[in-house]
Amino acid sequence: MSDLRNQTEQDINELLKVRRTKLADLQENGKDPFQVMKYEVSHHTDEIINGFEELEGKVVSLAGRIMTKRVMGKASFCHIRDLKGDIQAYVKRDEIGDESYADFKKYDMGDIVGIEGEVFKTKTGEISVKANKVTLLCKSLQILPEKFHGLKDTDTRYRQRYVDLIVNPEVRDTFIKRSLIIREIRNYLDAKNFIEVETPVLVPNAGGAAARPFDTHHNALDQDIHLRISLELYLKRLIVGGLERVYEIGRVFRNEGLSVRHNPEFTLLELYQAYTDYYGMMDLVEDLFRHVANKVLGTTTVTYEGVEIDLSKPFTRMTMVDAVKKYANVDFDQVPDEAAAKALADEHKIEYEERHKKGDILNLFFETYVEEHLIQPTFIMDHPIEISPLAKKKPENPDYTERFELFITKREMANAFSELNDPLDQRKRFEAQEALRAAGDDEANQMDEDFLNALEYGMPPTGGIGIGIDRLVMLLTDSSAIRDVLLFPTMKSLN
Repeated sequence: MSDLRNQTEQDINELLKVRRTKLADLQENGKDPFQVMKYEVSHHTDEIINGFEELEGKVVSLAGRIMTKRVMGKASFCHIRDLKGDIQAYVKRDEIGDESYADFKKYDMGDIVGIEGEVFKTKTGEISVKANKVTLLCKSLQILPEKFHGLKDTDTRYRQRYVDLIVNPEVRDTFIKRSLIIREIRNYLDAKNFIEVETPVLVPNAGGAAARPFDTHHNALDQDIHLRISLELYLKRLIVGGLERVYEIGRVFRNEGLSVRHNPEFTLLELYQAYTDYYGMMDLVEDLFRHVANKVLGTTTVTYEGVEIDLSKPFTRMTMVDAVKKYANVDFDQVPDEAAAKALADEHKIEYEERHKKGDILNLFFETYVEEHLIQPTFIMDHPIEISPLAKKKPENPDYTERFELFITKREMANAFSELNDPLDQRKRFEAQEALRAAGDDEANQMDEDFLNALEYGMPPTGGIGIGIDRLVMLLTDSSAIRDVLLFPTMKSLN
């Protein structure tokens, strides 16, 4: 096996040398492809194929990468791939001239070329372009993955996304859809009079979520700062300032592990609307998901990992207590206190920490028994106060809050509150979080005096929601891992 690997490496090194020799020859003959400044493209491949009836017999110019090449004496065929797809080019010596044809025969797979020629259909019925001019626009000095096996190793695909995009068209389609999804989210919110804003990425206090931040130091200010873990607290300040509907789509950073659902940096949408509550947020997110699916996919029925997800039906609404009662057969309305909750956890072999309260134990039951059942869109409502430091209490039951999480395909897709706007209650919640931090919970929220000061000026009743863009893209592109929808996911350095 070692000898075979060494031979393969030697063969590759020889092929790489040949490509560099070809480049040197081109440069020596005044044909340096890296000196080509521009090329006028009249059509993309899909426009030629879909518009064949109008374009047949007409001259077009396109540019793309050579993916296959077949030389047959005085005539050759190659397939060119551009942003929109692949098309065949027919290159004949009598059409482009002896010198140009001799150059073309030396071109390699991966080289980027411009093709000018007439649109026609071959005897086998394949729509093609008969070249009257071929221009080398860029010489590829690397070797594309072998045609039939392609680039399959996931680690290499993520590290070298540029190669992945070249050889796997479905990957390119995923990221084009991602762009369309974000565009339609903006269109939807803009049409509802939301204002898109930008808030700081480097912050003195990383609050708004239960997560460990990345820490750094600002030399000029001689101050420790953090990368934001949420967008929440700054957006709420804007609600205080009178911007009644605001949203931001931006990167947030959480110093946590990697999994199919988690990447340390990811894209979050957060929006806040004055004079509404978490019921208003339920209506909005349900309508938003349908709108985006319809605009991007043309349907509200999504197939994810072989399961059909119907976004057209009203999303199920269920309290966390009722969900645990249904799937774990444990009624937390009948659990009197923390000690009883921990006894139940022991009985069900659920691990917990000494600092955990009754509400924390309820959430552990939910995670253990309920999440795996939440395939179709489901709002899980009324979370315990212990795990919801920024949400309003339910007036009729202050142990719980006006909060929901949206679950689809067993994954949390959104998190929303009737936002806590009582500065005195918020201070007590922060103090409780600080106590947890002192007890060793480095994901607990920190006291934010400036945010409390903002609340003291008065924040109207407000509904807010956070939506993980990456997970939404996963759903709408049938992608099983978050890395499949991030162009450059976080990877361990090879050095």
